[in-house]
Order: sequence, then C-alpha cells, then structure tokens
Amino acid sequence: MTPNAASVLVTASSRGVGIKRTSTSHQLYDLLRGRIVALELVPGMQLSRIDLAAFYRVSQTPVRDALQMLENEGLVVVYPQSRTEVTRIDLAQARETQFLRMSLELEVVRSLSNKASQEAVVRTERIVHLQQTALEVDGDMERFGQLDRQFHQSMFEAAGVSDLWQLIQSRSGHIDRLRKLNLMDPGKAVTILSAHREIIDCMKRCDVARAQEAVRFHLSGTLAKVEEIKRVHAQYF
Repeated sequence: MTPNAASVLVTASSRGVGIKRTSTSHQLYDLLRGRIVALELVPGMQLSRIDLAAFYRVSQTPVRDALQMLENEGLVVVYPQSRTEVTRIDLAQARETQFLRMSLELEVVRSLSNKASQEAVVRTERIVHLQQTALEVDGDMERFGQLDRQFHQSMFEAAGVSDLWQLIQSRSGHIDRLRKLNLMDPGKAVTILSAHREIIDCMKRCDVARAQEAVRFHLSGTLAKVEEIKRVHAQYF
C-alpha cells in the first residue's frame, strides 16, 4: 500500500487498544509518535480522529490534543475540517536537531571522559552487549534501535543532564526517521556497535579528544549519507 492510498489508519470496527485515563493526550502522543518514528505510519498517510478515538477507546478530545502536539513537532499536518496527514521527513529540521545533539553530546562525553566515570562505562558496556545479542543472536533490529537510544541516554544521565536528552528527543522526530531508514542499510548496525565500543574505550582511557572525535564521527554518519538515503527511499521525502 502506498502512502497516498493509505487513507485510514484504523477502523472503528478494529478490536482496538485501551490506554490509561491519566494524561491521555500525552500517552496518545507517545504512542502515535513512536509509530511515526518507527515508519509504521508513513508520510502521506491520513490519520482519522474518529478512527483513532475508536481504536484507543478514548474521546476525540485527547486525540485532537495529541495530533496538535505532533503538529507542533512537525510530524503531522492538520487541515482543519478536512484531514490530518503524516509529514515527509524535513531535512532542514533534521540537520538543526543534529546540530543541537552534537553540541550537547560532545560536552557530555567530555565530562564523562574527564571523570573516568565507572558508572557510565559499566552502563554503556552493558547496553552494547545487549545490542550485540539483539543483532547477532535475535536478529531484532527494533530492539537494537531501542538500545541505541538507551546507550546515548545513559551517558546524558551519567553526566547529570538527563533533561537535555529529553529536549533532544522532543525535537528528533525527523532525524530519527532518517536514522531508521539508514539502519536498514547492510552493515550499518555493525558500524554502530563499533562506534559505541570506541566511545567506551576512549572514556576508559580518559581521552577527551579521541572520545569527542568518536562521537562526532558516529553522530554524523546518517546525514553524511542523506543523498543516498533519499535516492533509495524517495517516498519518505
């Protein structure tokens, strides 16, 4: 099914998925955002407020609010009294978010390398081991991607700036979709594992310059291949 043909996300007759009543709008936002970033909901797909309310067994009000939050992030566009569509990947926003993340993560790794934080090393090594298992034993790329995010989040937490990670995540919808497409490329997952191990090794040696170099190389990989990604996956742009 092509994106333009996908006019309905779910139908009112679907079995549906109930969610908790607490912070319903934010829960819906998280659920829908996760599906957009995972490319389950593709650019051009129309989202029906009525169908979403039926599927998640909530009123239309939290659905409307969740879609508004997604529009504020640029992941959907709402046409009043008409329709809501998943947006295409915005490369300008992806580059802006990447600039923000690069600036912050270079400082995070500098801080951790200076401290030679044993906590950071232990946590990141554990995550890399789990990533290797997800890739080589389970063949679970979804799990691999989740652990990739956890790897970087754990460094922000170890540096005591977890709120900055949340700031990055609140702006990362477009770059995350781009990374999802890049992860489909053969050999990309192995490259990620290698980069993570290099970052850990540099932190262990308290080598700030090499640690920052490793982070810079690692984080710039996807945007460096953007033209190739666009050529292979033109329907997302």
